[in-house]
Amino acid sequence: MPPIFPILQTERLTLREIVPGDADALFLIHSDAQTMRWFGIDALTERSQANQMAAMFAGWFLAGTGVRWGIVRNEDDTLIGTGGLFRWNKSWHNCMLGFELSAAMQRHGYMREAVSAILDYGFTHMNLHRIQAESHADNAASIGLLTRLGFSFEGVHRQQAHWAGQFHDLNCYSLLQHEWQT
Repeated sequence: MPPIFPILQTERLTLREIVPGDADALFLIHSDAQTMRWFGIDALTERSQANQMAAMFAGWFLAGTGVRWGIVRNEDDTLIGTGGLFRWNKSWHNCMLGFELSAAMQRHGYMREAVSAILDYGFTHMNLHRIQAESHADNAASIGLLTRLGFSFEGVHRQQAHWAGQFHDLNCYSLLQHEWQT
């Protein structure tokens, strides 16, 4: 990874480093139980949890295990979500993809725009061969995005995750470098 956090630009978005000043925006997104029902953790209940989340995301880059970008709308400099690549296995050339977007910003094509830039970065700059994503079977929006971007369904990871007091199956999707079309 480069020593300086990579900034990605798209037509409508800037993907940049998540900083402590983003904690309020992160809390707004991650405290919304409806938005977080598929994220894999319980909704945040205290602002201090958003500070911890910002530090965790920043730590991935510092440790060289991934990159999590804040997704910012260019028109008003508002942080509307995050997305990134994590659990980077450099010797196997693969990692995981994760993302979330505030409820108010969904269904405007922002996440497709952001994830496309993230995939470009992963395949081009991180030398990835495979990017994997996991989604709850009921998360139609994420599954639709992944399939539109070319991800293939591989199967179900039974009771892979635990949140909201129960275990959840997660669908596994993958995209290989040669399958990625920009």
